[in-house]
Amino acid sequence: MSKIVVFMSVTLDGVIQAPGRPDEDTRGGFQYGGWAAPYSDPAIGKAAGESMATTGGILLGRRTYEDFYSFWPRQTGSPFTEILNNMQKYVASRTLKEPLPWMNSTALQGDAPQTVATLKTQLDKDLVLLGSGNLVQVLMRHNLIDLYMLLIHPLILGSGQRLFPDGSPYTTLRLVDSQATSAGVLIATFQPAG
Repeated sequence: MSKIVVFMSVTLDGVIQAPGRPDEDTRGGFQYGGWAAPYSDPAIGKAAGESMATTGGILLGRRTYEDFYSFWPRQTGSPFTEILNNMQKYVASRTLKEPLPWMNSTALQGDAPQTVATLKTQLDKDLVLLGSGNLVQVLMRHNLIDLYMLLIHPLILGSGQRLFPDGSPYTTLRLVDSQATSAGVLIATFQPAG
């Protein structure tokens, strides 16, 4: 049985919106896109690479899938392009239908918690959930997340979509690993404790 590992960049005030690029996600007038870039560090790349090396696939929500597909296949010179293109991608969506445009992509049909729970039993390697804050919330409510690997950036934005917004389910976590990068990002890994 596989585990679901949330791999997420987050600010000190919990914002996860648009860490990668200024135009990534401007919903709600968000104007701080690309906030994670100044904190790039070899340790973050290493953590991402290690996470991807042991995974059986990537789990994405529709919005993140469409954003990744519009960006990553066209990038040259990044080691992540080949990894993301070749990795199996599972997309939880009520609207996307097969065939999906990005190679190695599968649409999960039906109710996300049910289809993801079934997928966990069918795979031997872990699934890394990237971005997809709404999907994180849904799976959290159904106790389907096994690990949170959070890249906590020393930054407060004061606005934007948060990883754990008001109304998130009560959850206790246990810190199982942590390391600080030279840029001040704390890579913290938590397991649900309950």
